[in-house]
Amino acid sequence: MQDLKDHLSITLKRLRKDRAWSLDTAAAATGVSKAMLGQIERGESSPTTAVLWKLATGFKVSVSSLMEPIPEVAMDTLIRDADALRNTPGDKGMAVAPLFPFESRFGFDYMELTFYPGYERLSEPHEPGVIEHITVISGQMEILADDTWHQLKEGQSIRFRGDSPHGYRNSGNEKAVTLSVIHYPYRT
Repeated sequence: MQDLKDHLSITLKRLRKDRAWSLDTAAAATGVSKAMLGQIERGESSPTTAVLWKLATGFKVSVSSLMEPIPEVAMDTLIRDADALRNTPGDKGMAVAPLFPFESRFGFDYMELTFYPGYERLSEPHEPGVIEHITVISGQMEILADDTWHQLKEGQSIRFRGDSPHGYRNSGNEKAVTLSVIHYPYRT
């Protein structure tokens, strides 16, 4: 699998070129500084999960497309190995494995997310219509949705609007592993 920084560098350059956006325009659309965009494009920076989401929202692409190429050939049967796919964005408190990256015919990302003890991330709203589904596979998590922290333990799930402020917190003593389905209402 291509290194996250390398793939993101190439993808970000292509997205800007396809839109004829300057760094200033991309910075305004994503809320990511011009300096940080330049560092990412040069492969000098490993962005946090929050920055990946800002880029995905600003460019109106799936977050998984920033992590690895979208499959070019539609396959009905596909086997993926989370251990081989797992990577750690710049915020070391979590690991992400894009199990089934976004394909327009399905309209969602399917990821394994691992949150290490003490990790907390407050997320800015994604684009309108984004819905997130989280199922705790092991450990326990707290999810901020509708201004309330919801405690989830192994086997429990939550669905919430990703287009409003939300958050993730592992206040336990062991890592929490979740499966996440992120539905995008309109992406190609």
